[in-house]
Amino acid sequence: MTNEHKGRTGLDRILRATGHSLNGLKLAYAGESAFRQETWLALLMLPASFWLGRSWLEVAALAGTVWLVLIVELLNSSIEAAVDRVSFELHDLSKRAKDIASAAVFMSLLLCAGVWIATLISRFA
Repeated sequence: MTNEHKGRTGLDRILRATGHSLNGLKLAYAGESAFRQETWLALLMLPASFWLGRSWLEVAALAGTVWLVLIVELLNSSIEAAVDRVSFELHDLSKRAKDIASAAVFMSLLLCAGVWIATLISRFA
């Protein structure tokens, strides 16, 4: 059995994939308050990373950890949506999947905070 959606190639595939990605960002922003909050923080932190970082490596670490939080939050939201699609019934495996995805967001936030705090201490202490 072939998938009719997998036959796209070239520019058509890129344009459609880009459209799906932008739609995903809109859905996440509209439906996920955590993603909205992290997006607004990113809008402040990404420009600040260019000011705070003393080298391109520091800028990449600062900006990269901010982007990583957004990426992990999107993955968390997609896992939650998939679990909810299957059933809203309370189930140990559903809770496990959601809790583990939430833990991934938490760890990305800790990494981001650690990199930013270390850079701030290095810059101003």
